[in-house]
Amino acid sequence: MVVGGGHNGLVAAAYLAGAGRSVLVLERLPQVGGAAVSRQVFDGVDVRLSAYSYLVSLLPDRIVDDLGLDLRLADRAVASYTAAVRDGRPTGLLVERDEGPATATSFRQLTGSDAEFTGWQRFYGRLSTLAEDLAPTLTEPLLSADELTGRLRDPQLWHDLRERPLADVVADHLADDVVRGIALTDGLIGTFADVHAADGLAGRCFLYHLVGNGTGRWRVPVGGMGAVSGAMAAAARRSGAEIATRATVTALETTASGVTVHWTDEDGGAQAVDAGHVVCGTAPSVLEELTGSEPGPRPSGSQLKINMVLSRLPRLRSGADPATAFGGTFHVDEAAAQLDDAYRQAAAGRLPEVIPFEVYCHSLSDPSILGPVERATGSHTLTLFGLHTPAELYRADPVGTRREAVRRVVAQLDAHLEEPLLDCLARDAAGDPCLQAASPLDVEESLAMPGGHIFHGDLAWPVASTTDEVGTWGVATAHPRIVAASSGGTVRGGAVSGLGGYAAARHLLDAR
Repeated sequence: MVVGGGHNGLVAAAYLAGAGRSVLVLERLPQVGGAAVSRQVFDGVDVRLSAYSYLVSLLPDRIVDDLGLDLRLADRAVASYTAAVRDGRPTGLLVERDEGPATATSFRQLTGSDAEFTGWQRFYGRLSTLAEDLAPTLTEPLLSADELTGRLRDPQLWHDLRERPLADVVADHLADDVVRGIALTDGLIGTFADVHAADGLAGRCFLYHLVGNGTGRWRVPVGGMGAVSGAMAAAARRSGAEIATRATVTALETTASGVTVHWTDEDGGAQAVDAGHVVCGTAPSVLEELTGSEPGPRPSGSQLKINMVLSRLPRLRSGADPATAFGGTFHVDEAAAQLDDAYRQAAAGRLPEVIPFEVYCHSLSDPSILGPVERATGSHTLTLFGLHTPAELYRADPVGTRREAVRRVVAQLDAHLEEPLLDCLARDAAGDPCLQAASPLDVEESLAMPGGHIFHGDLAWPVASTTDEVGTWGVATAHPRIVAASSGGTVRGGAVSGLGGYAAARHLLDAR
């Protein structure tokens, strides 16, 4: 039995059914996919947006190949563009996917020398080596810290990321405030953390954003994120798994020999079935509720998500080509000092005066998500991900706080545009601007994701934390017959990777 039809649950189901296990997947929502879904968000606008998660990096080629996933991931020609102002002049920093003369020139124009680009190349060269060494271990049983260190060509960087504040590691290589901020954001996506703390929280998040598939490249799923989960669901069904939607699991009763799963079907009828094992794709706190266990600390997400459809890409004050600037990750107000200010204000219980955020344009890399009319008329998508806006900031006034957060980020983006963003938004069938915003509380309500935390909780280092964990798959729970598969419930969960589901399946299959 698999509880939860998110991408990890679907991966586990595909592997287990393919190995001959009888598998039933129970999903509360009308469709599978969890946060990895595509939908037409705006009435009358034929565009399928990736509603919650946007890009793919950590999904291993091994899982794609093992399951025969019909999936195409497109590389972006541009890694990032950072809007900036220097000496009162609008400018920006371009980083190509394969860094060449244009990237070197952009660094020189922003910082006034070649030193920062040299530091950038050294830092990301070291990270590339670390990614190449670490990525293969993610689909193996957990190694001890010493075993993993022995497989690394740059063990010092691994040590520094684990033992030192992320801000210090970055500062060893980069000096410019804007450039350091670009690097630091990878330690803050979906994570409310102080980059100057030695708690490893930002370092773990940073590592997961840089290690994917041995390259760290974030790629665009052709057809949207729904194509990813759709391919996984197809693989599960092809292998013989049964998938039931609108099936809400209400309790898990464990015994020495199995688990009784209670749920309500789409008609509200009570159902129960005995299973030898349960793979749980829900957040750990949801599993605690289902088993009647004492709940631990509730996670708290920290992101503002905004989905948009534009009638045209806006012009930039810097003069950069919009198709280039928005072709990768477009950074706004994410300099290192701005990240620090936003964290301090949010930690003090205030919505940051300046919210650091970044923007992605899916349709530049994958126009297939646009309908024929939208494609012909030059429409595009934009998705915005804001940092340091934890769930607690929204609880007193969810709607008003979300509205104010949207107002602030739109004004911040407008400061770098030749024309107001709102003038570029498409209109839906009712004539309203195509802009949809979601706070962590909205994500929680839609996906039953506690606190709206996109990782279900703090990420873990991808290594055994105890002697007993060495050689395991890092999916054990307090109940021997229940195996975790979620991002927060597994050692190597996080993002749309399928690693939690893969590890859960391997745990059960290897035990035979």
